[in-house]
Amino acid sequence: MRILLIGEESAALQVLKAIAGTGYEIVAVMTSLSPKGDLSIAAAANRLAYAIWPAQRVKDPHFGVEVKSARIDIILNVHSRYIVQKEVLLAPRIGAFNMHPGPLPEYAGLNTVSWAIYRGESNYGVTVHWMSQEIDAGDIAYEKRFSVDENETPISLIHKCVIHGVPLILQMLETAFVNPHAIPRIKQQLQRRRYFGKQIPQNGQLSWKAPARDVVNFVRACDYSPYLSPWGHPTTRWQGYDVGIARAVRTHKACNEAPGVVGQCDTAGALIACADEWVLVQRLKIASRSVMPHLILTRGGQMSHSRSDELRGTYCDQGVGPLTA
Repeated sequence: MRILLIGEESAALQVLKAIAGTGYEIVAVMTSLSPKGDLSIAAAANRLAYAIWPAQRVKDPHFGVEVKSARIDIILNVHSRYIVQKEVLLAPRIGAFNMHPGPLPEYAGLNTVSWAIYRGESNYGVTVHWMSQEIDAGDIAYEKRFSVDENETPISLIHKCVIHGVPLILQMLETAFVNPHAIPRIKQQLQRRRYFGKQIPQNGQLSWKAPARDVVNFVRACDYSPYLSPWGHPTTRWQGYDVGIARAVRTHKACNEAPGVVGQCDTAGALIACADEWVLVQRLKIASRSVMPHLILTRGGQMSHSRSDELRGTYCDQGVGPLTA
């Protein structure tokens, strides 16, 4: 069985490694042509002597002719950065499949792991679905649901999607090899569909008037450390500056102070009053620098609702204290 793999990042790398251990033939890997170190999918494809094709070619309808001429049986799309044209989707003999890092139809679109954490979901999932022209709307082939931990971050949740998603891909390929017509095609209940685009909740602004659970969920939903966050970090105002909240945890300690008031502040972090309890802020983000809260905040001070404009200057410029690496 001849497979064309389209993908990026760790998820596609894990799928590539899993398929390489089977008897299926990978005709080519479509990914970035600039390998980012030995752990990139392009580097792995090179080591395994697979052909590498530019990923952006999936945007060209004429590329479908090449897919047909290459006698591709299955297209696998895993975290690709490009929308695959209809003519390309229709070219493989069996079909095109996408491994989506979220349960469908409830979490279609972009940054869905962040939205799930932001919304406080206790359960999530990964879906392998037939690809259609409408993004993440094709029939479901296989899915797996799992729990979301209290301290989950987008990176850990993506990792869970990969852990549970790769076996679904292998299950689909095994079924396709034996009897392609046996691959499930479960229609999505599109009346329940929710599509998430590039928008950021609350315009990226953190409100201390919210319950502590919501505040911490928002901060966790933006925590892609050590990688850059597509949402940045939720911001708040302190002494005329916008400050990002990079890491925060719940204390479960009731609070009667006004929202945004700074409580105890030391090397462990700064307690900030929310609507119902104290939140321990452990790391700030100012411009592109990571800052320990006790170097900036003072007990009894007041954090307020952030403005939506970009950061103006840094505390380092004002001589307030050193910024950590």
